[in-house]
Amino acid sequence: MPTTLIGVWLPLLVLATLMSWSEKQEGDTMIHPCSQAEKALLKTKFYPFWLDDPDAPKAADKLTSDVSCDLLIVGAGFTGLWAAIQAKEADPNRKVIIIEAGTAATGASGRPAAILSTSVMHGLSNAQRLFPNDISRLEELGKQNIDGFRDAIDKFKIDCDLEWSGELTVAVGEAGMADVEKEYSLYGEYGHDVELLNKESLEKEITSPLFNGGVWSKQRSGIVNPAKLAWGLRRAAGELGVTVYEYTPMVSSELTTNGVQVATPEGKINANKVLLATNAFAAGDKRIKRRVAAIRDRIVVTEPLSPEQLALIGWEHRQGIYDTRTQLNYMRLTKDNRILFGGRLGYFFNNDTDPSADKLANAYLPLVENFYRTFPMLRDISFSHAWSGPIGLTTRMAVHYQSYHQGKMLYAGGYSGFGVTASRFGARVALAKLDGEDTEETRMAFATELPGYIPPEPFRWLGAKITMYCLDTVDEKGGWRHWWIKMVEKIGFPVTQNELG
Repeated sequence: MPTTLIGVWLPLLVLATLMSWSEKQEGDTMIHPCSQAEKALLKTKFYPFWLDDPDAPKAADKLTSDVSCDLLIVGAGFTGLWAAIQAKEADPNRKVIIIEAGTAATGASGRPAAILSTSVMHGLSNAQRLFPNDISRLEELGKQNIDGFRDAIDKFKIDCDLEWSGELTVAVGEAGMADVEKEYSLYGEYGHDVELLNKESLEKEITSPLFNGGVWSKQRSGIVNPAKLAWGLRRAAGELGVTVYEYTPMVSSELTTNGVQVATPEGKINANKVLLATNAFAAGDKRIKRRVAAIRDRIVVTEPLSPEQLALIGWEHRQGIYDTRTQLNYMRLTKDNRILFGGRLGYFFNNDTDPSADKLANAYLPLVENFYRTFPMLRDISFSHAWSGPIGLTTRMAVHYQSYHQGKMLYAGGYSGFGVTASRFGARVALAKLDGEDTEETRMAFATELPGYIPPEPFRWLGAKITMYCLDTVDEKGGWRHWWIKMVEKIGFPVTQNELG
């Protein structure tokens, strides 16, 4: 290793090791054996609540022969399913195949909080940061996209517990009001139906000693069951004539005279075009990971609240909620009145998308403690499910496109957490780019520019470890953590913005 790299790597390694030691010490001192948080997780299932459903559809057959198609889609998450549906709606004669390494929705699409938003660029603030010249048009496209999202659910009669309840950003303490007021101004500037709430008004919507005010966006936003949505989209794709093969991972690809040949364990697919809808998993080409990191976001879900417990917190309008903490938390209700509470980020070496550490109670203790601080009146409640999910994080924090095999294979991903509705838009633009269409969207900067490179391992792990530690502790301890976070954001990662929708 060159001397210059050693000079950079060793101090970072020492600092990351100290962070790990400090996290352990704080865990030992802050969360004692037999604490309420530990008791609340004793019977928890470390598996996504959304996927733990007896009505989950039967898996499709795997591919066991050689086939051909006009369009091959790799990945049966939201991007892949929306792409398949829109491709068939545009051209019913187009032969479309989806292959999926597992089953539909078992990756990132069956794991989010699924708070719906009009934004296709990870929120107004992020769109303003990235594309100030295009933000007005991107907001219009986002509204059109979510209207199309609603229409598709109605058209295909998808039962997905959809509630158009709005989204609410709440200020944690007086310090958070500046963020809320800025968001209120942005929403108003771009034509959203929003209400600014002071502490008294907010208490009529949601009760927590931490919250000091909020901004409620009332239209074109809400909550949904993401697994039911994905399963419904898979059914709709099948009804349109799309062939789905599950338990069929992509092994390799090569350019051919007529397109791209994709190899799977038991068969080959000759496709005119290939869409890599693999998001955080970044499957399809090793170069994708140069710009995409698989960050883990953790979620816990309570047992169903009784009517008495629900009355303690209010929440009559059932909005999806984000708070303004540096390491933010988000929350929502399920159909049977459980509280989903999430937001503690993590990263595992080499983009590990199935870390064993996230299947243990210790990973969720800080999140449960944050839940109790947010809702102390529910401190006796237990948690039925806990899980983590991969976020395809980029310096853009929103969808981008990477082209391979002379433009015949395209990667679309990197939503960085806001992909439940934005994936429909991302898929539509991806199809236009694959087909060489000259449209307004394909000419816009978001479709032609790439996010920045992310350092390789071990620098990626070292940087992520220090950054996650800073996010967890900066609000309480400040100091050098502010400097580190500012440096990370200057590099291009807006890590203090909302992560998961």
